[in-house]
Amino acid sequence: MAVDLTTELHKVLGPKTAKAMATSLGLHTVRDLLRHYPRRYAKRGEMARLDDLQVGDRVTVLAQVRRVTTRPMRQRRGTLTEVTVGDGAGSMQLVFFNARHSRLEEGAWGLFAGTVGEYRNSKQFAHPDFHLITGDDDEDWARALIPLYPASKEVSSWVIQRSVKLLLDAAGGFGFVQDPLPEEIRARHGLPSLPAALLDKHRPTSAEDVDRADERLKWDEALTLQLTLAARRRAAALEPGTARPRRAGGLLDAVDAALPFALTEGQRDVGEELAAELDRDTPMHRLLQGEVGSGKTVVALRAMAQVVDAGGQAALLAPTEVLAAQHARGIAALLGPLGRAGEIDGDPAGTRVVLLTGSQRAAVRREARAAVADGSAGIVIGTHALLQEGVDFADLGLVVVDEQHRFGVEQRDALRAKGNRPPHVLVMTATPIPRTVAMTVYGDLEISTLRQLPSGRGGVSSSVVPVKEKPAWLGRAWERLREEVAAGRQAYVVCPRIGELEGEKGAEDEPGDDDGAPADDGGDRRPPLAVLDVAEQLRSGPLAGLRLDVLHGKLTPDEKDARMRAFAAAETDVLVATTVVEVGVDVPNATVMVVMDADRFGVSQLHQLRGRVARGKHAGLCLLVSEVPSASATGQRLAAVASTSDGFELARLDLETRREGDVLGAAQSGRRSGIRLLSLLEDEELIARARAEATALLATERGLADHPGLAMEVAALATDERAQYLEKA
Repeated sequence: MAVDLTTELHKVLGPKTAKAMATSLGLHTVRDLLRHYPRRYAKRGEMARLDDLQVGDRVTVLAQVRRVTTRPMRQRRGTLTEVTVGDGAGSMQLVFFNARHSRLEEGAWGLFAGTVGEYRNSKQFAHPDFHLITGDDDEDWARALIPLYPASKEVSSWVIQRSVKLLLDAAGGFGFVQDPLPEEIRARHGLPSLPAALLDKHRPTSAEDVDRADERLKWDEALTLQLTLAARRRAAALEPGTARPRRAGGLLDAVDAALPFALTEGQRDVGEELAAELDRDTPMHRLLQGEVGSGKTVVALRAMAQVVDAGGQAALLAPTEVLAAQHARGIAALLGPLGRAGEIDGDPAGTRVVLLTGSQRAAVRREARAAVADGSAGIVIGTHALLQEGVDFADLGLVVVDEQHRFGVEQRDALRAKGNRPPHVLVMTATPIPRTVAMTVYGDLEISTLRQLPSGRGGVSSSVVPVKEKPAWLGRAWERLREEVAAGRQAYVVCPRIGELEGEKGAEDEPGDDDGAPADDGGDRRPPLAVLDVAEQLRSGPLAGLRLDVLHGKLTPDEKDARMRAFAAAETDVLVATTVVEVGVDVPNATVMVVMDADRFGVSQLHQLRGRVARGKHAGLCLLVSEVPSASATGQRLAAVASTSDGFELARLDLETRREGDVLGAAQSGRRSGIRLLSLLEDEELIARARAEATALLATERGLADHPGLAMEVAALATDERAQYLEKA
């Protein structure tokens, strides 16, 4: 029969198998089946995996029958058959109730699939599905490597293997697969053809076959993704925007004159980069990443001032009300009368700085919306409230997203849509981005980086406090905090939660640990330490007599604002808080941070938290308190955080300790994403080469017109969830 990649599986495999594959594995076409790669390969007698199984895993194992016993059950009628299987390194029990399997004989090899259970401290499969490897089997079972596929309860690994074999027989091999990769690219990088790679992937004769196939199949994924991103960049360059040129003697010059410090060389360079892009009539799409405390906000403010000078408005989207209010206070204080145009003491040559949050009183919110709508508010700062219906801009020229990882794609897209024409976009992050992530998740954005910290900063030293191994160290930690307070400094104590186990996550201010902190010390952990509990213990214990307050997302906006103001004014010695202080909070006099249950936070989050101290001239101290063993993976991760303040090095560590899907984002991790083999951690150079090839292909006059196979791959990616995510991001 005639077969191609779009052929529906029921025409090749039959309706029953095809339906099971569609419903349980999401496989509908020949293309889906061929791209459903083995997750690993078994080599008979060398698959030492049984001792690695975890209870609850659904797995397929290759093992040999060692012993079979059948006996009557004691408590009820019927028989119990117990089969012991082994793989050379470990063993487990297969249990069958009232079922005799005469084919399960000692010495037989087979594939056994089921969910790992446990009985009397021994692992077992209850009523597993199995396929015995016999001399009557086809040649698949005599192969050096037996592919084990991601499977389901309805579709086992060997059913998938048989289906691939059936497809091969029906189509006379994989010759029907058209190779989308141009021959010159294959030759340049030493890659096999796609039919050959698929054959080596599904029916390898050696580990070298698999490696060769993986290299080629990763190229398919990387090049298609990079072509999609390159096309996004080209399309963005053709969008009709509005130029916002710099104007002498305007708000930007006033901002520069009012700055109480000199810009770093990096800030000046990035500022010139942004100024040049704002001066063009194609919208800027730029990501500004920088170390904690590198001065990204000042760079963004100067860009906003340039847009206001050109008659437009700038919107700054912040993840929390605490941060939004701090931005508004800081910018208003810096601008002085120039930020109060229209008020009695305002400068008519300036503009208005307006704060808009969801919890403001109705009258305040109405007044802010009116100023945004009539254009008198040139700088608008807010939280998710900026995205609401009824917030209309007169001429939105620049969107700045602070800590972009805190926002969903749809939220950023909604703010961009409020411009009459596509606005310039600047997204900022203090979580440095590894090169591979920058080339994929942010591959359609130009990237600027700030590495240099302002001069005069004291620097932060960090230490892990392993309370179970060194219990006396925690007491010394509180002594150090008291010493800093006695010297006139202030401190933060950060806890993972507020104080209630259920429903304590605030709408705006309690994002939680969103960067995937791994846990490796079992499932019987005590609840995370809470702000309210720890604050009470400190008040009556090691910090008795100090002025102590709490800050968390359950407080009203007025309460949060008042407590932050008091801390900033040095009216409070110690602030016990959740991660509401993680980003943007700037109190130069704070020099100590104690992070309780530090193992419950991710690498990037710890780096962000640490950035809240030593923002002035005094040296800082960050203490990571944890009960996990120092030798555990989590303990080593904390030690790594303490040993370096290089955010870019920590970003790499963060990538190593997180699942690939966490990095890419939930919206990009579905089966249709096209990313199955490519690793952001291991394939950095391959991704870079694919990016260069994609750029070169699209730079030609005909683009992909001479490469219809590649064009089809890009078109397929453009219809799935991943492309929609990338387009909006």
